[in-house]
Amino acid sequence: MKFSEYPYHTIDVKQAKDKFRKIESQLVNAEDYASFKQAFKDLDVYKKELYTQFSLCEVRHTIDTRDEYYKKEQEHIDEIAPILQEDLVRISNVILESPYRKELEKEIPSTYFLAKEFDKKCFSPDIIEELQKENQYSSQYQQLVASAQIEFEGKKRTLSELEPFMKASDRSMRKKATKAYWGWFEKYEEELGEIFDSLVKIRTTMAQKLGYKDYTEMGYYRMYRFDYTKEDVQTYRKQVLDTVVPVTASLFARQQKRLGLDALYAWDEKVEFQSGNPTPKQDARTMVKIALHMYQELDKDTGEFFQFMVDHKLMDLESKPGKAAGGYCTSFDVYGAPFIFANFNQTSSDVETLTHEAGHAYQAYASRDIFPSDCIWPTSESAEIHSMSMEFLTYPWMKDFFKEDTRKFYFQHLSDAIKFLPYGVLVDHFQHEIYAHPEYTHAKRMETWRKLEKMYLPHKNYDEIDVLERGGWWMRQLHIFMDPFYYIDYTLAQVCALQFWSRAQKKDPSTLKDYKKICKLGGSLPFRQIVQAANLKSPFEEGCLDETMKEVQNALNAITDEELQ
Repeated sequence: MKFSEYPYHTIDVKQAKDKFRKIESQLVNAEDYASFKQAFKDLDVYKKELYTQFSLCEVRHTIDTRDEYYKKEQEHIDEIAPILQEDLVRISNVILESPYRKELEKEIPSTYFLAKEFDKKCFSPDIIEELQKENQYSSQYQQLVASAQIEFEGKKRTLSELEPFMKASDRSMRKKATKAYWGWFEKYEEELGEIFDSLVKIRTTMAQKLGYKDYTEMGYYRMYRFDYTKEDVQTYRKQVLDTVVPVTASLFARQQKRLGLDALYAWDEKVEFQSGNPTPKQDARTMVKIALHMYQELDKDTGEFFQFMVDHKLMDLESKPGKAAGGYCTSFDVYGAPFIFANFNQTSSDVETLTHEAGHAYQAYASRDIFPSDCIWPTSESAEIHSMSMEFLTYPWMKDFFKEDTRKFYFQHLSDAIKFLPYGVLVDHFQHEIYAHPEYTHAKRMETWRKLEKMYLPHKNYDEIDVLERGGWWMRQLHIFMDPFYYIDYTLAQVCALQFWSRAQKKDPSTLKDYKKICKLGGSLPFRQIVQAANLKSPFEEGCLDETMKEVQNALNAITDEELQ
């Protein structure tokens, strides 16, 4: 069955609640472990059905946010999901307190119980209304950004469609496109600021109702941070500041020199080479064909996985009007099928997105039979290891996409991996400040971003772009609105992925084997144990960042700027 044929139906909240009550009763009244286990299996089957419908709606809504049917359905789900969460948390409590728990613990991953304990810490019927509002404002942000239509070069374009012009080798074109892009954010600044203010206040209210001082602690529980704390994150941010920021500063200085510029402005940052950035030489359909060949050559299992994605049409890759921004991977657990969503725009990020989201999708495919289905996906910082590492493990095939630009792609991709780390910790640091001070005005939030930006990204030059000089970059980062505290995860995973890159460069024969092993593990272990299982060093470990940076620097220094012109 192809994606377009997967049936969707509106979730009837009364029927769903009745189903949950019936299962709850069976769990409570189970006379032996066998009947308890059967009720637990029934719960898993029903949750898979429910979440498959949620995912189908999300994908079809984000493919075209103008489609009234799925827009209404998404609004319905935004409203009922918190109501059903009450039932799910209640059932989890029954399982956690059951006399049969010890027997169940012998059969399923410990992360299941950890996650349910964390769910208890961030839910109460008292916050259902706030959870509904949080969903509504998140959807409002997504729809507003997706609705952007910017008149540029004689045509209305989405934000994603402006990006190739922002990377043009013609500097005046870049400047014009960058100003048009940020002009949209300036135009809607008040509305974006109000949406975010509502989200911060709603999240703070939820946290206070649950007995927390502010949202941060609750946010960590919601992110299922099983084995590290905000103090660990704070120490790690300091390491990035001390170890990585000087490296990125030298990379930006090298970029400015290579481009022959007097200064590196906001509209220059996305261009690495005078002759222009590396671009894929194919359209989306051809790129998928090349990717299929690539995954078949990489390994039998990755080949089988990508063939499945192609056969079942489980990808929507091209940018179009009304389509939500960004890229993501989700799954339809009833069908054991992942799905890749992207916005291709004929830049190198098309290939990066295809390999990144395919890393997520391969993991979901490899671990699709894990029971219970709650443990198919790992926590986010672990999930990003699979996606970011796949970007590096596919390096030998980049020549098929980039042809004569391949060496330029390697340099750009590797240097971007390093340049990303300070930005990633900036996004995290900003959110810690914002939720510690929910009373901040929009202007104060802008000021806070700019102050932190000067710490982590000291090279930034926002001359002539007022909204950025005032501290407005964060308004384009959808995670800040929709997934609070989900960002440091990318940087932790990047440090792990760079270790896979290093092992692949050294032709370590166990590299792919270890990668596949952790994909198969899915969400059955917490972050630090997954890192250990992959034979990697934890990013929190002293010396890990330093060692990783040195290896990458050596690789980048081995490529001369003359080769890159």
